[in-house]
Amino acid sequence: MTSSIPAVDTRSEASALQAVLLDMDGTLVDTEGFWWEVEVAVFAELGHQLLEEWREVVVGGPMSRSASFLIKATGARIALAELSVLLNSRFSEMIVRGVPLMPGARRLLAELAAHSVPTALVSASHREIIDRVLHSLGPQHFTLTVAGDEMARTKPHPDPYLLAAARLGVDPARCAVVEDTLTGVTAAEAAGCRVVAVPSVAPIPPAAGRTVVASLEEVDLSFLRGLIKV
Repeated sequence: MTSSIPAVDTRSEASALQAVLLDMDGTLVDTEGFWWEVEVAVFAELGHQLLEEWREVVVGGPMSRSASFLIKATGARIALAELSVLLNSRFSEMIVRGVPLMPGARRLLAELAAHSVPTALVSASHREIIDRVLHSLGPQHFTLTVAGDEMARTKPHPDPYLLAAARLGVDPARCAVVEDTLTGVTAAEAAGCRVVAVPSVAPIPPAAGRTVVASLEEVDLSFLRGLIKV
């Protein structure tokens, strides 16, 4: 796939921004509530009630971390591998008819595509889930996708964003990342990217090199280009 990606023209005025890397759940698609609904239902079947305060703990992280936390918090008698398969299967069934996009997502993706900006979908979700969600997002909007179950370490580690930048042949410092959770923001910042945080479930505080907005409707290509200094 890498060989088919056009080289970035670093001489053009707009090329200070070399690529845009986007999270999926809660950032482009309104699915964080779906995940929590599935988790609540599965644990109810196991005889346990999830506390609402745990939602902020599990949001945005890899399945291994979220599921491990919930097993430990509830004392449920189920293996991590079994629970992970069960949660992914239930979620996959839930989204089979499509998922709602976040406000501004469709317009932003169309604008990036219209200007031929290299764009990657970088998610902690498994490949099966990403491929289903792509039917709603439009696979043509992404140069490549990175799935959480295809990496030894996913968010909050920088690896997914470093991998996306490497496959695109761009400098992470010249990439703008859009994320909705502190877990994802931490991963992107550790990779050296400039980050736009659009909080979904839990608030994200402002920080150096980080821009916090209320909605994707505030984000366009001009906005993203302004984050990257020549």
